[in-house]
Amino acid sequence: MGEPQTYFLETLGCPKNQVDSDKLEGRFAADGMTPVDSPDEADIVVVNTCAFIDEARQESVDTILSLSDQRREGAKLVVTGCMAERHGDEIAASLPEVDQVAPFGIDITGSTAVPVSLGPTRRAPDFDLLNLPRPASARPWSYVKIAEGCDRACGFCAIPTFRGPQRSRSIDQILTEVDELQAREIVLVAQDLAAYGRDQGVGERSIIPLVRQVADRVDRVRLLYLYPSDLTDALIDTICETGVPYFDLSLQHVSPPLMRRMRRWGDGERFLRRIADIRAREPEAAFRSNFIVGYPGETENDHDALLDFVEQAQLDWCGFFAYSPEAGTYAMELDGEVDTGLRDERLAELRELQDDITAAKRDLLVGSEVRVLVDEPGIGRSHREAPEIDGVIVVPDTLAVGEFHDLTVTATMGPDVEAS
Repeated sequence: MGEPQTYFLETLGCPKNQVDSDKLEGRFAADGMTPVDSPDEADIVVVNTCAFIDEARQESVDTILSLSDQRREGAKLVVTGCMAERHGDEIAASLPEVDQVAPFGIDITGSTAVPVSLGPTRRAPDFDLLNLPRPASARPWSYVKIAEGCDRACGFCAIPTFRGPQRSRSIDQILTEVDELQAREIVLVAQDLAAYGRDQGVGERSIIPLVRQVADRVDRVRLLYLYPSDLTDALIDTICETGVPYFDLSLQHVSPPLMRRMRRWGDGERFLRRIADIRAREPEAAFRSNFIVGYPGETENDHDALLDFVEQAQLDWCGFFAYSPEAGTYAMELDGEVDTGLRDERLAELRELQDDITAAKRDLLVGSEVRVLVDEPGIGRSHREAPEIDGVIVVPDTLAVGEFHDLTVTATMGPDVEAS
């Protein structure tokens, strides 16, 4: 078979991975390749993997094997993404089905990399997805990655070991991408969003001018993954001024002893005060967070503190995840392993509590007016719902996709609502 002409790309994991896949698709298009809807039609099958926790790694392996079975004879199977970077040697040794393992910095398309603008002490890999061009968004919204890597040392997280230190893009590069995407809503993402620009030597609050400039170009700008220690008054005001008062706070836990073992800042009392302060400024603010359950040393008191926080905070959306031991992290050396059965009980208790809170918050919307961006026929979102991770608003199929509509909420269906 000659040079690949068609490709099939499967993306796993978080929004940041989706951005990487979009960049790959842009490069494939530049090379004259066309996408196909099924792996059995492709010359090259690419899996963009996730390696954040055990479940994600297993999903990546299962997907690789499934796509290998589906591809046609002679098609090339390439594994890229976080798992390729972190466990590339293991994949090559244990999965003979894979034709190429392409960690970060390896150009699987065979094209020349584009220049990357970084700070004075940062070096990009020879091939860097961060600043590659992307095609216009096929949806009314799009993720935009504003930085890569992370400078923090959270006890449970291995991301800095394979994504590297933070590398922020220039504002001009980001704004060019925003313009080219032609989306109505832009969702800014990074491993440490509010730290944007610190590695460039342009000041610790450069996220604020970036948000304002993106907001000048699109109808909505949304921020995902904010560390609570960086949620300043100025940043809160800037987010509220955009008209999308949505706060995705990376809290992880609330018990002070456990937070110290996690190497994290903050505690439940500080978080509750900040949330109350935001609600006082903007009563329509929506909140999301994620929490780790079963971290080494988590006691019943720690769990009770988290239950109490969830009850008091009344967040719109919450994710609860079982602790996953990650090689090379501080937590791997900690004692106090939590029994799997006990951890699962705690997860179930927290999820049940939050499901009731989310449903009650959605019930309160009945009869209220909402401004909805229609993502696809019959499905839309207001400022309260981030794409792909929160509930949706079910709208009449006749409403134009990609347009905003002022509607009234008429009913609820758990995390989703109906409006007309």
